[in-house]
Amino acid sequence: MTASAIYLTRIPMPFQAVMEELASAAAEVAVLIRRGGHPERLEAEGAALEERAAARFQSGLQRAGVRWYASLAEPETLALNPGGCLAVAMSPLDGAAGLETNLALGTIFSIYRATADAEGTFLRAGSELLAAGYVLYGPSTSLVVSFGDGTQLYRLNPETGQFELIQCRLALPEESGDFAINTSNYRHWARPVRAYVDDCLAGTDGPRAQNFNMRWVANLVAEAHRILMRGGIYLSPADRRKDNEHGRLHLLFECAPIAFVIEQAGGRATDGCESVLRGQASQFHERTPFVFGSSEMVDRVATYHDLPETEVSALFGNRGLFRA
Repeated sequence: MTASAIYLTRIPMPFQAVMEELASAAAEVAVLIRRGGHPERLEAEGAALEERAAARFQSGLQRAGVRWYASLAEPETLALNPGGCLAVAMSPLDGAAGLETNLALGTIFSIYRATADAEGTFLRAGSELLAAGYVLYGPSTSLVVSFGDGTQLYRLNPETGQFELIQCRLALPEESGDFAINTSNYRHWARPVRAYVDDCLAGTDGPRAQNFNMRWVANLVAEAHRILMRGGIYLSPADRRKDNEHGRLHLLFECAPIAFVIEQAGGRATDGCESVLRGQASQFHERTPFVFGSSEMVDRVATYHDLPETEVSALFGNRGLFRA
């Protein structure tokens, strides 16, 4: 076992080497982030830290015998070990732009069964994932992972450098009054998305008859972790802006792994209407709208897309939200 590792009591045997290296690299990245830097150098340090994190994860996965490696930080996939049976796709340091303002950062990863070529390995439905998870570098460093049988939570012990199991089966709360969306883009959204947010903002005076709190961290890992702990919903819809017509987040590197973790904890993840895990990317950097969180809240978003035009055009109107 490496100096910075993960307790292996809940890790299935085929994934132990990969998880050892992911955990070891994450523990080292957590140390680098904690060191911080001088304010005038933080922007440059953020870029350098992203490169160092990517290099550390790549070298660790090569030692673990991973065959294919796809990274949001790399323009092309890499062949690491020809005889390996697993492949890893990841976003090594999500939210690195937030280093300057001391915001939480994250790492997102997913594990696939390796095939003879990289395209055949990664460009398939998220439902074929073997495992997925993320690391949140915040006040404490948390590792959340699922191997297809529930979602586990580990926390880094800074004294030992090891991730210790905190919960073996997370359950995403079914009810919450929180929603997360960047409302500065309101004017660009499709009418069903506007109608859903209008109804949340109307609170007890609107058709939902409930007050809601709006959250927005602008970091996917931090948003996912809060929702896993507290429930609620996150929305990153497509909109009318150039390059946002198909959404902003990457299906392979961000949405599929987060969706896998969320659904294994009892939540739901869609593109606003259809399951994200049923979607299959046709290219590595394909983007998608993304909605995830407590099941009832996510399902309700889909109903807004089924409503007649007259119902989603009027603010705080009466809406027939229940479909079979």
